[in-house]
Amino acid sequence: MAVIEVEGLRKEYRSRRGRTLAVDGLDLVVPEGGVFAFLGPNGAGKTTTIRCLLGLVRPTAGRCRLLGAETPQNLATVIRRVGSIVETPTFFPRFSGRLNLELLARLDGIGRKAVSDVLERVGLADRADDLVKTYSLGMRQRLGIGAALLKDPDVLILDEPANGLDPAGIKEVRELLRRLGDQGRTIFVSSHILTEVQHTADRVAILSRGKCVASGPVGEVLAAGRSAGLIVRVDDMAGGLEALRSAGIAASADDHAIRVMLPPEEAATVTRTLADRGLYLTELRPDEVDLETVFLDLTRETPKEASP
Repeated sequence: MAVIEVEGLRKEYRSRRGRTLAVDGLDLVVPEGGVFAFLGPNGAGKTTTIRCLLGLVRPTAGRCRLLGAETPQNLATVIRRVGSIVETPTFFPRFSGRLNLELLARLDGIGRKAVSDVLERVGLADRADDLVKTYSLGMRQRLGIGAALLKDPDVLILDEPANGLDPAGIKEVRELLRRLGDQGRTIFVSSHILTEVQHTADRVAILSRGKCVASGPVGEVLAAGRSAGLIVRVDDMAGGLEALRSAGIAASADDHAIRVMLPPEEAATVTRTLADRGLYLTELRPDEVDLETVFLDLTRETPKEASP
């Protein structure tokens, strides 16, 4: 089942300076369950897409569906099944975390037990009665996620939940999102912290200049980014490079190492070729591509179109 469906989404903003195309014919499908990361550089259209999904802005063209309901037309029929944070959550700093959530809960007719359950779930039960002004930024972000969880939603839509956090805060949010995804909820999260996304998300979509340039399971997107290879180091780097090339093995010098264009399962071929020349390895490992590399390649290679 598709939880989020976007078809040909286009959003254009007009001002005295002219027109700005924020989203340009975006197509996107988010399946049910797990963590789906929505990636893109600043200005790529991530927040605008989320605002269109939640009915906060009206698209110029295209369609959005959330839990099968057209938005914004039929959003009211599913909104109780959706929790969200768009940009930085705000709270009363001189109220406790618990009181802040209780005030929000009353607006939706939600009881105090749900508040206690949410505070436990986001790891704030032991600080629930402390004033929010004493919370770290990571704790405030977790409290914001707690506010989005009050309705016990099927879908959680989070816009840059780790933005501005220190490494400890990022780790807190990452672990929380992973737990929520493992519970069967659908977590749709925009982010630019790519190393964290790689360890958190099940699927990703990469946005560039308002268009989706890659989408799918994290492993598949990584595999498509660059052919599998090997990283090789020997004491005599020039001799090692010449030996491999002489044997018909594609290789190149790269950052004090040799990049070999062979799949990892053919590592023995590299070892034997170098040993025959009296060259012995100091390092041999798979050339693992990270999400940041793929992201930068995809967003850099997308040509910039002229402004309308």
